[in-house]
Amino acid sequence: MFTPPEEKHNIKVIMSYCGTAYHGFQRQKNAVGIQSIIEAALFELTGEEISINGCSRTDTGVHANEYCFSFYTDSKIIPKKFVTGLNTKLPVDMAIKSAEYADPLFHARYSCKGKEYVYFIQKSNIRDPFLYKRALLYKRPIDTDKIRRNLPDFLGTHDFASFCGQNGKRENTVRTINEILLNEDEKCIKILVNGDGFLYNMVRIIVGTLLEINEGKKPEGCIADIISSYDRNKAGKTAPPEGLYLNRVFY
Repeated sequence: MFTPPEEKHNIKVIMSYCGTAYHGFQRQKNAVGIQSIIEAALFELTGEEISINGCSRTDTGVHANEYCFSFYTDSKIIPKKFVTGLNTKLPVDMAIKSAEYADPLFHARYSCKGKEYVYFIQKSNIRDPFLYKRALLYKRPIDTDKIRRNLPDFLGTHDFASFCGQNGKRENTVRTINEILLNEDEKCIKILVNGDGFLYNMVRIIVGTLLEINEGKKPEGCIADIISSYDRNKAGKTAPPEGLYLNRVFY
């Protein structure tokens, strides 16, 4: 059972970041993770060795429109000063959006009730320099109607073992997808997935599978069979990380 430290403030922070230059959120031994940069900035502000709790382990090159982390501190700095203070010390590809006092039992990871991801696919096969490393440059035509027809088969509670990366196998691979949509604007197709939680590489494998259906490498209507196979080899390739964003976190 999680036990919070006594007589410390618990601070809940919402941030956004571009993950291109980093090896994911989590602290790394031999590479730069976003967590280490934030903890170094907190040390500058407070003089404390603070270990932050992140809501998710994002992969190398993955971005976040909304990411939550929490931490305990003895500091008398009020939350809104953490916003301004951290933003003066963090690199320009990170931004603190808000901070507030949280319940002592709040934990950015364990209190999370759901997450929403969005995957961006550039519509043009000519690279857009403003989308470089921020959307997948996919050079084939995309039949959005075909992809939309296959989205409903992901909805509901299923064992998503077939959509879990080989390095992320867990005893429990059952997850619930509440919503999966395809939207588009003039530049990008966006596949949005909302659920109670996600397995390692799950959203990227979902996108990779949908792109193989688009290409005719897999037949329409195959999703239910892939799910029931519990076999990662039946699903599509893992889509590249640069198109993926953690979009929202729910508590």
